[in-house]
Amino acid sequence: MLPLHDLLYQRLPGIPVTKLLVGVNLLVFAAMLVGGAGLWHSSNSVQLAWGANFGPATQDGEWWRLGTALFLHFGAVHLTLNLWALWDAGQLVERMYGHARFACIYFASGLAGNLLSLVAHRGLAISGGASGAIFGLFGALLIFLWRERHNLHPKEFRWFFWGAAGFALASLVLGLLITGIDNAAHIGGFFSGLLGGIIFAQPAGITERLSPRFRHIRVLAGAAFALAIVILVSQVPVRTYRWSEEVLARKEIGEFLRDDAAITQSWQSILDKARQDGTSFEELAGRIDTSVADRYEESFELLSELPPDPALPSAATVEILRHYAERRRDASRALAEGLRANKPQQIRDALEMEKQSRQLTQPEKDELSRRKQAGQE
Repeated sequence: MLPLHDLLYQRLPGIPVTKLLVGVNLLVFAAMLVGGAGLWHSSNSVQLAWGANFGPATQDGEWWRLGTALFLHFGAVHLTLNLWALWDAGQLVERMYGHARFACIYFASGLAGNLLSLVAHRGLAISGGASGAIFGLFGALLIFLWRERHNLHPKEFRWFFWGAAGFALASLVLGLLITGIDNAAHIGGFFSGLLGGIIFAQPAGITERLSPRFRHIRVLAGAAFALAIVILVSQVPVRTYRWSEEVLARKEIGEFLRDDAAITQSWQSILDKARQDGTSFEELAGRIDTSVADRYEESFELLSELPPDPALPSAATVEILRHYAERRRDASRALAEGLRANKPQQIRDALEMEKQSRQLTQPEKDELSRRKQAGQE
């Protein structure tokens, strides 16, 4: 009786799909490094930009994230562990099931695992990685070994079967004990792999054809998988907010902060030039209206046009900046009016109003600081 490795190699020498999956994961990680991701840790913003699974984004019409998340990793350690497991299990499972069936098991397990993750975490977790699909490979591996147990040497069967089962069980237990591990994707992938191992079983095993009884089991496994997907889809949580609206809000916030810095610089330049050139009050008022008040008016309108959804993470920041732009606009308008009226007291009051308009309250400072910190995570 030939060893399992030799039997599988005779059956299918090459493993192009496993090699391709390993290569694509490496290329994506390298591209992410070039794009600003960290070697040991990538921020959530980077992961989201590259297609991580996240409820508000995935449920906002970006369902492709269930697939792209399979190729994203949060650091070199995460990548190394997953690719080691993929290579170790992939070269066995691809030879057991064939190239196309292997690919079906891999992606079906990964997609189902990410769907379960979306449901289990109520759409609030940002997840990525190949581990859900890899757990599916271990599930399919166990099914194959159990089917072929009578055709394998008992010692070899025990070594492979209990080794794979022990690895999967230990990994799932660690996922329950260690925070930050998406165990829902692991569990979903593993059970999908068990069912996939039955559904995509080869018409013939190593030495014999599938029995009629197993064909019936395969039909039941297919029905169970389809039912599980239907149930998961029905349990997808209501999205808390639209990711596209949050992206738009973040874009407007960034543009406003850049514009505010430029307007402040223009304001100082106007005052400095007025002192040096002896600019008339009328001309100075016109410059303030054009370079300061009108620009804050435009910013205020753009911020006011953003979707008024209080559930958006950036909603509080948008409201702070909207009121800030309003105060700055009103103060600059008041100063321009005072200059045109040539009333010294009105000018002094307007200058004091302008000075106060640049100051944020402590709650506003705390909110902006929190948003800045959240954007760096």
